Amino acid sequence: MSFAAATLIASGDLRLSANRVCWQMQHRVEQQVMEAMHKQGCLRIHRRPARPDPVKAHGFIDSQKMGREVFRRIPPDSPLVVAFAAWQYSHHVLGGLLRHQGPVLTVANWSGTWPGLVGMLNMNGSLTKAGRPYTSLWSESFGDPYFTARLGQWLQGQPVRHDDSHVHPVRSLRLPAQAADVGRRVARDLSASMPIMGVFDEGCMGMFNAIIPDHLLNRTGVFKERLSQSALYYETLQVPDDEAEACLTWLQDRDMQFRFGTDEASELTRSQVLNQCKTYIAAVRIADDFGCDTIGIQYQQGLKDLLPASDLAEGLLNNTDRPPVSDRSGQRILYESRPLPHFNEVDECAGLDGLITERLWTAMGYPPENTLHDLRWGERYEDQFVWVFEISGAAPPAHFIGGYAGAVSERQPPMYFRLGGGSVKGISKPGEIIWSRIYVADDSLKADLGRATVVHLPREETQRRWEQTTPQWPIMHAVLNGVSRDQMMGHHKANHIQVVYVPHGADATSALFAKAAAFEELGIESFICGDGWQEGAA
Repeated sequence: MSFAAATLIASGDLRLSANRVCWQMQHRVEQQVMEAMHKQGCLRIHRRPARPDPVKAHGFIDSQKMGREVFRRIPPDSPLVVAFAAWQYSHHVLGGLLRHQGPVLTVANWSGTWPGLVGMLNMNGSLTKAGRPYTSLWSESFGDPYFTARLGQWLQGQPVRHDDSHVHPVRSLRLPAQAADVGRRVARDLSASMPIMGVFDEGCMGMFNAIIPDHLLNRTGVFKERLSQSALYYETLQVPDDEAEACLTWLQDRDMQFRFGTDEASELTRSQVLNQCKTYIAAVRIADDFGCDTIGIQYQQGLKDLLPASDLAEGLLNNTDRPPVSDRSGQRILYESRPLPHFNEVDECAGLDGLITERLWTAMGYPPENTLHDLRWGERYEDQFVWVFEISGAAPPAHFIGGYAGAVSERQPPMYFRLGGGSVKGISKPGEIIWSRIYVADDSLKADLGRATVVHLPREETQRRWEQTTPQWPIMHAVLNGVSRDQMMGHHKANHIQVVYVPHGADATSALFAKAAAFEELGIESFICGDGWQEGAA
C-alpha cells in the first residue's frame, strides 16, 4: 500500500503577532515537506485550510474552534501530516487528531530560530498521553537519508521505528542498595506529607501533555490546589512599592544586571521589573496561604495582558538564596532558606519532578535548585553533539556561572509580551547533571532519566547559539551520555526536560539511581536512558 494523496495541516499559536511572524518560515517548511512527499509518489497533498487568511495574514489553525471546522473538511481516513516550524497550541487540533481514522505524521524543521521542534515534541507528548498512535520525523533539509528513508516507509504504510536501544527499564535493574534506600525513603516521606501543588490556571499554551490527571497525581501522594491568576493579579496590586524596591535592591546588591531602557513598548524598564518583583512577592504569599509545596504560574494567556512577564519571579522562586518575602504582617519570613519549586508554563509533569528532586537532593545534602528547559535545538561542536536547553523562566541563578553576578535581565520579546518584563538570563556552569522527564502514557505516570554533562563553549559560540534561538533566555550547553540526537527526538515525550546539578566530587550514578528509586517508589514507571551508569547496577 502506498499513499497517493494526503492532507497537511499546521497548528499555530494563539497569539496573532506570533503567527504572523512565523508564517513565512512555516510556509517554506510546508513546501519542502510536500516536495519531499511528491518525490516519493504522493502526488496530491491537500492543505487545510487551503490558503492563508487574508486578514490574519497567516495560514495556521489558531483556535480549537477553527480546528473543529477544518477537520470537518478532511476525509476521516486520509493520511494526515502535521507540519511544525513554530510553537503551537496542541489543543487547536488535538480533538480532530483523536477522532481522525487515518495515519498521522508529525514533522518539524531542525531549527532553533523557528521552534518547530519544540512545538512538535509538545504535540507528540500530547498524542502519547491521549493514546493516539503517530509517526514523527525531523530534518534540516528534508532531503537527508534518515528523513527520506523513514518518510518513504510511512508513505508505504509501513511502521517507522527510531532506535530506542538506549532505553532501559528500571524494573529490570538491580539498583545499588544504598542509593535505592535513600530514594525510596525520601519518596515515602514525601508521599506521607501529602504535598500540595499550586496550579495557577491549568492548560497554559495548549500543553495537554503538561496536565497530570488527578487520579494519577494523587496516587503519588501529591494533590492539586487550583488557583486563579486573577487572584495573583489582585495580590500583586496589593504589594507596597517599598517591598518591590527592596526586592530589586537586594538583586542589584548581588550584582545582577538589568538592561534598562525607557521605551515601554520595546525595552525593559524599571517599572516593569518592580511589577515583576511584586508578582514574586504575591506568589510566595499565596503559596503560603494555601500551604503549597510547589507552584506553577501560567504566565501567558490572560496574565500577559495585565502584568509584565513572570519569568523573573519564576527564576527567583527556584533559588535557595533569593530576596526574602515576609507574610503580610511582616512577622514571618516565608519559605526561608529554601526554594519554592516553580514549574514554568504550569507544566505539572515538571512540577512533580521538581518537587521530588528538591526533596531528594536536600536529603542527600546537595544544592536542590532544579529547573525545566525547552529541549530547544542542538548542533555538533567539534567532536560532540551539544544541545541547547533554554527556557524563558524558572532557571535559578545558582545554575549560572557567577550566580547572581553572572545573571542579567533583558526584556522579553514584544511579540509575546506586550507589557514587557525581564528574564533571568545566564550561562549554565559546566558540570554533571541528571536530566529527566515525567510524562503520561497508557493512563499511568512514566519517567525517563539519564546522565549528562554541561560543557563550556567559547563565548562567541554561546552568542551564536543565543542568536540562533532566543538571546533573552538562559542557556545550558548539554551533552547527553549515550543518547544520540535522533534517539532523543524519537523517544522523548515532551517539549520540556528537567535538569539538576550533581555537586563536584559526588557520585552522579548514585544520584541517578536514587532518583530512579524515588520515582519507582511513587509508582512512576521509570527508564534510565543512555550510559554512564552500567557499572553501578546489575
